[in-house]
Parts: sequence; structure tokens; C-alpha cells
Amino acid sequence: MLEVRNLHAGYGQSEVIHGLDFTVGDSEILAVMGRNGMGKTTLFKSLIGIVPVRSGSIQLKGQELSGEESFRRVRHGLAYVPQGRLIFPTLTVEENIRTGLDAASGGTVPDYVYGIFPVLHDMRKRRGGNLSGGQQQQLAIARALVSNPSVLLLDEPTEGIQPSIIKELARTLKRIRDLRQLSILVSEQVLSFTLEIADRLLVIEKGHFVHESRREDVDADSIARYLSV
Repeated sequence: MLEVRNLHAGYGQSEVIHGLDFTVGDSEILAVMGRNGMGKTTLFKSLIGIVPVRSGSIQLKGQELSGEESFRRVRHGLAYVPQGRLIFPTLTVEENIRTGLDAASGGTVPDYVYGIFPVLHDMRKRRGGNLSGGQQQQLAIARALVSNPSVLLLDEPTEGIQPSIIKELARTLKRIRDLRQLSILVSEQVLSFTLEIADRLLVIEKGHFVHESRREDVDADSIARYLSV
């Protein structure tokens, strides 16, 4: 579904991502784990086009995206939920979701979105800034889903969310994968969450991948060492 080859990206004169190679299969959930500052967010921003790619290839269903602007990548089937969610606090829940729709939709939120997130339907007239952290994360995911993506990128979705809500979020993401038959690429530091949702794990350290394993083969202690400060 998504194929990344020899990806180099960074800011100004500083290269942060050093020749990464990976794929995300159909309906696969792939997790990229690592401490703060190891390159996770830069990788995700380079995939969606916020950080320019210096060299390398990003292909979605065989279509090269590395030279495309962000909105064109969304049209091709990438959707991005940024770290910190970045919802619009003064807009209502429904207005926030509608910002993810294209002009052809007529501004109508699809029924399946509220089916996945019933709490957002109940709160659709409430301002986004008045929602809890977990509800705002649901809102950010809903906003991304209405673009009908093939691959959903989530950057640190558990950040600032209480543990009981993290378990609910894991269940929701697996349900989204199954219902929408999409692939998910998620960056994370919470190992328990990753082991709950991911089919495969990669660990990033200083812009390089240093570990890969399938969930059933994971040595949790080994990965935890990469995540410790």
C-alpha cells in the first residue's frame, strides 16, 4: 500500500531522516517507536509533505508522492493526524470534521464517522476546545477519516491521554482498520498500546531504523531499552 525507499529529510542544513526504507501492507498497522527527538515526527511530516523530502521515494499504491504538495497527497489517499491533534478549538465538533471534507462532498459528514465515534455525534454542536483530550483525539481522527484515505498516519496519538482512554483508542483504531479496510502507520512511545494494535514494529534511533519485529516475535524488554531515557 505504502512504499518508502531511501528517504532523506530534514530542516535547513540539518538532515534528520537518513535513508529510511519500509513498506506498509494492505490493512496493516505498522508502528514506529522511539524516544523524543529520534525522528518520528519529522518522518511523518515528510510523508505528508510538510517537511520537504531531500531525496528518496514515497509511493502510495504505485503513485509517486515525494514531489507532490500536501493537499495532493491527501487526494491520493494519505491522511495525517498530527501530534497534539491541532483541532480548531473555536469551531464546533461538526465544523472541525467538515474541514477534512472535499468540495464534492457538499459538506455532509458521512454517517460512518459518527457510527465509529458516537460521542462526537452527541457533542457535534459543542466547541472543539471544550472536549477532553481523548475526545479531541477522536475528533482529529474523524477529521482525517472523512478524506477517505487508504493510509492513515497518526503521530503519537496517546500523548496526553489517560490510560483508560488509551485502551479504548486501541480498540477504535483496530475497528477503523477493519471497517474501512485501510492501512495505519502510527508513531508511539507507549509500548503497551503498540503491542495492542500493531502487526509490526519498527524502532527509530537518530533517523535510522535499528530494530524490526512482528508483534508475535516482540521482545518487549529489548524495545523498552530503546525507549528509556
